[in-house]
Amino acid sequence: MRIDILTLFPDMCEAVLSESILKRARGAGLIDVRCRDIRPYTRDKHHRVDDSPYGGGFGLVMQAQPVYDCFAALCAETESRPHLVYLSPAGQTLTQQKARELAKLPHLALLCGHYEGMDERVLEEIVDEEISIGDYVLTGGELPALVLTDCITRMQPGVLAADEAFEKESHYASLLEYPQYTKPPVWHGRSVPDILLTGHHENIDLWQRRQMLSRTLERRPDLLEKADLDVQDILYLYTFPQARELPFLFERLVSCAERYVRTQKKVSPTSLQRKLKADYALCVRLLDALYARGVVSAYEQGKPRTVLPDPEEGEA
Repeated sequence: MRIDILTLFPDMCEAVLSESILKRARGAGLIDVRCRDIRPYTRDKHHRVDDSPYGGGFGLVMQAQPVYDCFAALCAETESRPHLVYLSPAGQTLTQQKARELAKLPHLALLCGHYEGMDERVLEEIVDEEISIGDYVLTGGELPALVLTDCITRMQPGVLAADEAFEKESHYASLLEYPQYTKPPVWHGRSVPDILLTGHHENIDLWQRRQMLSRTLERRPDLLEKADLDVQDILYLYTFPQARELPFLFERLVSCAERYVRTQKKVSPTSLQRKLKADYALCVRLLDALYARGVVSAYEQGKPRTVLPDPEEGEA
């Protein structure tokens, strides 16, 4: 993948790109990141790239012509048009999902604004989308461009030791990362969780998964709506009272239960309880919800519920 950063301050960007993982990734040819100075493309004899805004106002505005010519030169050089992102506080907020989408592109260009903004006409002419790294204002777009570049670089094949290195990080799958520990085993009277010292990888994986779920529930429950959760994930979350206040979790659990119920002719709270390893009262609620969906028949005292035909299968 290639990323071109269009900026008035290429040295500022190179200082960050020449350190740590970004430096190693560039050196190994795993990602091609280049900084293109906008200033040489000005036609002003004093090399000005900004001017006062029409209509008055504080500060200066970047002119359209140098930015346009810089991008045009990039397109001519590569004989293609990269996807151009303008880093702006007015843009869509950067998320891990957006970074994953951008990481799949072969060529990305990042446009850094400065001063009090940029002539709107060039944005309308060449920019594909605007992205913000948060609801605050910075001096220029260089830091946001570097943040986005770092985020994308980590997901390129070979940059990290294994895909798992970023797939378990916070926000990758709409879950926050589990807590990490290293030596010594006891520090300031605080011990590393015993499970991590057992060497039992299956149990450790389960512990880490549950830590991700509980931490996300506690700190960012909004993320759970988009998270990839299976039945056992949701049932674990249901051990926390606050999870039962999230309607979307129950709806997802109902959908999971429906997939199982559709494979049966008859179903009861007890049979559903055995399958899901869930609380009996919760299984009753699930069957009531499936009755409302037209999946099972009404409850008759002492009898299991009949699974009704799927109307969509009948139409097929």
